Amino acid sequence: MRTYPQNSPRAAARIVALAMVADGNMCKTEIDTLDLLGAHDALGLDKGEFHAVVHTFCDDLLAAAHSSAGDMCRVDPKTLAELMAEISDPALRRKVVGLCVAVVEADGHVAEGESIVLGAAVEHWGLQHEMLKSRGSA
Repeated sequence: MRTYPQNSPRAAARIVALAMVADGNMCKTEIDTLDLLGAHDALGLDKGEFHAVVHTFCDDLLAAAHSSAGDMCRVDPKTLAELMAEISDPALRRKVVGLCVAVVEADGHVAEGESIVLGAAVEHWGLQHEMLKSRGSA
Protein backbone atom coordinates (compact mmCIF):
# COMPACT_ATOMS: atom_id res chain seq x y z
CA MET A 1 0.00 0.00 0.00
CA ARG A 2 1.49 3.33 -1.01
CA THR A 3 1.77 6.19 1.46
CA TYR A 4 0.85 9.85 1.21
CA PRO A 5 2.12 12.86 3.15
CA GLN A 6 0.36 13.39 6.46
CA ASN A 7 -2.85 15.43 6.20
CA SER A 8 -2.54 15.60 2.41
CA PRO A 9 -5.65 15.77 0.23
CA ARG A 10 -4.77 12.35 -1.21
CA ALA A 11 -4.44 10.75 2.23
CA ALA A 12 -7.85 12.14 3.18
CA ALA A 13 -9.42 11.07 -0.11
CA ARG A 14 -8.11 7.55 0.36
CA ILE A 15 -10.04 7.20 3.64
CA VAL A 16 -13.21 8.28 1.81
CA ALA A 17 -12.37 5.78 -0.95
CA LEU A 18 -12.03 3.09 1.70
CA ALA A 19 -15.53 3.89 2.94
CA MET A 20 -16.80 3.69 -0.66
CA VAL A 21 -15.43 0.19 -1.29
CA ALA A 22 -15.75 -1.23 2.23
CA ASP A 23 -18.93 -3.10 1.33
CA GLY A 24 -17.30 -4.64 -1.75
CA ASN A 25 -19.31 -2.44 -4.08
CA MET A 26 -18.94 1.14 -5.27
CA CYS A 27 -22.39 2.24 -6.35
CA LYS A 28 -23.43 5.24 -8.42
CA THR A 29 -25.43 6.63 -5.48
CA GLU A 30 -22.23 6.91 -3.42
CA ILE A 31 -20.37 8.66 -6.23
CA ASP A 32 -23.33 11.00 -6.83
CA THR A 33 -23.48 11.81 -3.11
CA LEU A 34 -19.81 12.75 -3.04
CA ASP A 35 -20.24 14.87 -6.18
CA LEU A 36 -23.28 16.62 -4.67
CA LEU A 37 -21.31 17.37 -1.49
CA GLY A 38 -18.33 18.59 -3.51
CA ALA A 39 -16.10 16.13 -1.67
CA HIS A 40 -13.19 16.62 -4.04
CA ASP A 41 -13.23 20.41 -3.44
CA ALA A 42 -13.65 19.92 0.30
CA LEU A 43 -10.51 17.78 0.31
CA GLY A 44 -8.52 20.12 -1.93
CA LEU A 45 -8.59 18.00 -5.11
CA ASP A 46 -10.18 18.35 -8.50
CA LYS A 47 -12.58 15.61 -9.62
CA GLY A 48 -9.96 13.87 -11.72
CA GLU A 49 -7.46 13.77 -8.85
CA PHE A 50 -10.12 12.42 -6.48
CA HIS A 51 -11.10 9.66 -8.89
CA ALA A 52 -7.41 8.86 -9.48
CA VAL A 53 -6.94 8.35 -5.72
CA VAL A 54 -9.98 6.05 -5.64
CA HIS A 55 -8.66 4.07 -8.63
CA THR A 56 -5.14 3.83 -7.16
CA PHE A 57 -6.53 2.67 -3.82
CA CYS A 58 -8.55 -0.06 -5.54
CA ASP A 59 -5.39 -1.14 -7.39
CA ASP A 60 -3.54 -1.32 -4.06
CA LEU A 61 -6.33 -3.41 -2.54
CA LEU A 62 -6.27 -5.83 -5.45
CA ALA A 63 -2.49 -6.15 -5.29
CA ALA A 64 -2.65 -6.87 -1.56
CA ALA A 65 -5.41 -9.45 -2.09
CA HIS A 66 -3.37 -11.28 -4.73
CA SER A 67 -0.21 -11.22 -2.66
CA SER A 68 -1.97 -12.59 0.40
CA ALA A 69 -4.00 -15.16 -1.55
CA GLY A 70 -7.15 -13.62 -0.09
CA ASP A 71 -10.43 -14.03 -1.85
CA MET A 72 -11.66 -10.60 -0.82
CA CYS A 73 -10.10 -7.15 -0.78
CA ARG A 74 -9.96 -6.35 2.92
CA VAL A 75 -7.75 -4.00 4.85
CA ASP A 76 -6.11 -5.64 7.84
CA PRO A 77 -6.15 -3.81 11.20
CA LYS A 78 -2.48 -2.79 10.95
CA THR A 79 -2.94 -1.25 7.50
CA LEU A 80 -6.17 0.40 8.60
CA ALA A 81 -4.32 1.99 11.53
CA GLU A 82 -1.56 3.17 9.18
CA LEU A 83 -4.11 4.77 6.85
CA MET A 84 -5.84 6.52 9.74
CA ALA A 85 -2.47 7.73 11.10
CA GLU A 86 -1.92 9.72 7.91
CA ILE A 87 -4.62 12.13 9.11
CA SER A 88 -3.74 14.01 12.31
CA ASP A 89 -5.41 17.39 11.81
CA PRO A 90 -8.62 17.47 13.93
CA ALA A 91 -10.61 19.57 11.46
CA LEU A 92 -9.60 17.32 8.55
CA ARG A 93 -10.51 14.25 10.59
CA ARG A 94 -14.02 15.62 11.20
CA LYS A 95 -14.39 16.52 7.51
CA VAL A 96 -13.29 13.05 6.40
CA VAL A 97 -15.59 11.28 8.87
CA GLY A 98 -18.50 13.44 7.68
CA LEU A 99 -17.83 12.47 4.07
CA CYS A 100 -17.46 8.81 5.04
CA VAL A 101 -20.79 8.88 6.88
CA ALA A 102 -22.45 10.44 3.83
CA VAL A 103 -21.00 7.73 1.56
CA VAL A 104 -21.98 4.91 3.90
CA GLU A 105 -25.54 6.21 4.29
CA ALA A 106 -25.97 7.00 0.57
CA ASP A 107 -27.45 3.63 -0.37
CA GLY A 108 -29.63 3.35 2.73
CA HIS A 109 -27.73 0.34 4.08
CA VAL A 110 -24.69 0.16 6.35
CA ALA A 111 -22.72 -2.98 5.58
CA GLU A 112 -20.37 -4.63 8.06
CA GLY A 113 -17.25 -3.44 6.21
CA GLU A 114 -18.55 0.13 6.19
CA SER A 115 -19.26 -0.05 9.90
CA ILE A 116 -15.71 -1.28 10.52
CA VAL A 117 -14.23 1.66 8.60
CA LEU A 118 -16.36 4.23 10.42
CA GLY A 119 -15.64 2.60 13.78
CA ALA A 120 -11.91 2.59 13.07
CA ALA A 121 -11.92 6.28 12.13
CA VAL A 122 -13.87 7.25 15.23
CA GLU A 123 -11.66 5.10 17.47
CA HIS A 124 -8.28 6.01 15.96
CA TRP A 125 -9.14 9.70 15.84
CA GLY A 126 -10.87 9.92 19.23
CA LEU A 127 -14.13 11.23 17.79
CA GLN A 128 -16.53 9.25 19.98
CA HIS A 129 -17.84 12.36 21.75
CA GLU A 130 -18.12 14.22 18.45
CA MET A 131 -20.22 11.44 16.90
CA LEU A 132 -22.56 11.26 19.87
CA LYS A 133 -22.96 15.02 19.83
CA SER A 134 -23.84 15.04 16.11
CA ARG A 135 -26.38 12.23 16.57
CA GLY A 136 -28.02 14.05 19.47
CA SER A 137 -28.71 17.10 17.30
CA ALA A 138 -30.22 15.05 14.45
